[in-house]
Amino acid sequence: MYREEILKKLAHKRTKCMVYTRVMGYHRPVESFNIGKKGEHKERTYFKEEQCKAMV
Repeated sequence: MYREEILKKLAHKRTKCMVYTRVMGYHRPVESFNIGKKGEHKERTYFKEEQCKAMV
């Protein structure tokens, strides 16, 4: 089954998910960002604190 077919078949079970991120000391929903800020958010890289501690 293709991805689109699966999404259509299960559309009644899906709900909208709000993604928040911390900006300037407070949390804001990503959907309220302008197009440039949304692109910047997509390009972010995430790290695991444990791995960074091991490098020191």
